[in-house]
Amino acid sequence: MRALRVVVNGLLIFAALVAPARAELPNYGFKVVHTYPHDPRAYTEGLFYLDGFLYESTGEVGRSTIRKVRIEDGAVLQSRSILPGLFGEGIVNWNDEIVSLTWKDGIGFRWKLDDFSQIGEFHYAGEGWALTQDGQSLIKSDGSSVLHFLDPVTLAETRRVEVTAEGRPVKNLNELEWVKGEILANIWLTNRIARIDPKTGKVKGWIDVGLLPEALHRTDPEQIPNGIAYDAEHDRLFITGKDWPHLYEIKVDDKPVQ
Repeated sequence: MRALRVVVNGLLIFAALVAPARAELPNYGFKVVHTYPHDPRAYTEGLFYLDGFLYESTGEVGRSTIRKVRIEDGAVLQSRSILPGLFGEGIVNWNDEIVSLTWKDGIGFRWKLDDFSQIGEFHYAGEGWALTQDGQSLIKSDGSSVLHFLDPVTLAETRRVEVTAEGRPVKNLNELEWVKGEILANIWLTNRIARIDPKTGKVKGWIDVGLLPEALHRTDPEQIPNGIAYDAEHDRLFITGKDWPHLYEIKVDDKPVQ
């Protein structure tokens, strides 16, 4: 028998894990460092941190936006609506731009970072789910087990990698974040975050956020964990979910659950 360790608002919680018949990938617990307000009507599709603020994209037709958000109180300081008929998806920054996706429409947009004015659009095959970047390439998920590495200027695909866990494809790769040489990915309709080796696509371990209040007491199956942002300068990791009233700064344990 193993126990997953999570600290939420100073309260240590243990969840029993039945020992598997064979070795599994490691699971990592975490501590909640801070809890912040989050717009409970923000159907979060993308999230990134830049210069003291969060930038967030929200989905659903007629409600899709990109936003600049103050972390401390969740205030939306700046917002731009996506065209009413489109379902907004992931976003990422590149230089002085924001690049955003839509779900099934095959169209993405470029926006000026400072005032959210639209400066371009592009097209792609298949679905658009999430974006992150590693300083050289944009990295895109499309709901499959494949991550696409894109030239940040032309948005042409330069390579792709299939994500696997113990040799099996991991589908439903959703919101992405580049953290310390790994890609963190929410797995759609689950409470799991995958820690992915970007070179091989192999999952190195899991972070299960199912003991956070919104995940633990979810009444709507759509209100899943989705949204990961990282402040590299201060080593702060933020997570939230679709229509969650809170944003959490968490610290992932150095060692996996024993």
